[in-house]
Amino acid sequence: MNALRNSLIEIIRRTSAEVPDDVNRAILAGLEAEKAGTIAESAMKIIERNIALAKQKSQPLCQDTGSVLFYVGTPVGFDQIMFEETAREAVRLATKSGFLRQNSVDSLTGVNDGTNVGPGAPSLHFHQHREPHVEVRLVLKGGGCENVGAQYSLPNEKLKANRDLDGCRRVILDAVLQAQGKGCGPGILGVCIGGDRATGYDFSKRQFLRLLHDRNPEPELDQLEQEILKTANELGIGPMGFGGKTTLLGVKIGAANRVPASFFVSVSYMCWAYRRQGAKLGTEGDIAQWLY
Repeated sequence: MNALRNSLIEIIRRTSAEVPDDVNRAILAGLEAEKAGTIAESAMKIIERNIALAKQKSQPLCQDTGSVLFYVGTPVGFDQIMFEETAREAVRLATKSGFLRQNSVDSLTGVNDGTNVGPGAPSLHFHQHREPHVEVRLVLKGGGCENVGAQYSLPNEKLKANRDLDGCRRVILDAVLQAQGKGCGPGILGVCIGGDRATGYDFSKRQFLRLLHDRNPEPELDQLEQEILKTANELGIGPMGFGGKTTLLGVKIGAANRVPASFFVSVSYMCWAYRRQGAKLGTEGDIAQWLY
């Protein structure tokens, strides 16, 4: 158990202090794209320096270390109760060590006990797989970017969005427009077409587990991802809403079955501090391989 706890603390530390390589490459590409001497270029340079300092000092990338979201793949028969207890202890210790800021509060009283542990915190999502090992993925999702997530019910008369992929495109781009200047852009979108209200948001957040440079295996969704990314970056919103060419770093879209009466499009927004990491664990709970 000590090995598992220590591995989870290290996953938390690395997730909080370091952006993954795919995200760092996208940010550097965004910096290259911005015109020299513009506010957009200055914003991207500040982001670049922030990333370097956080990694160098092993300190959080952002003062809001966000909701702690674990996605855990386990073999059949794995003790999920033990894992959850260990994960909660790891979050307490990581908070005490400063890898997570003390920013989880009781929703009824507003009291912050300084542990980041309470009802629903951290959030753990388990699924079984037929592999013999455990895989742990962690997303730290800040409140600023969470605030600009959106969910649409199609058809949407105001946006002239029907129940088709063009309608999905219209509402996703509307979410980008509504988020401009908020959510600490450039951002990344995770989208679910379909599902119900709850599963749609859950599925949209799971899209953040994908690599930024991957391509959707579903051709229609792949085309939609590339089109929205291109269009959004032509809107002139830019980093932090200051104008420029880098409004989004990526768009990831999935689809889930729905009932005929409903057609939801759920859009989750991730800030530039795209804190996502994961590891494959050995039999004793040690880190055997990093996943990002």
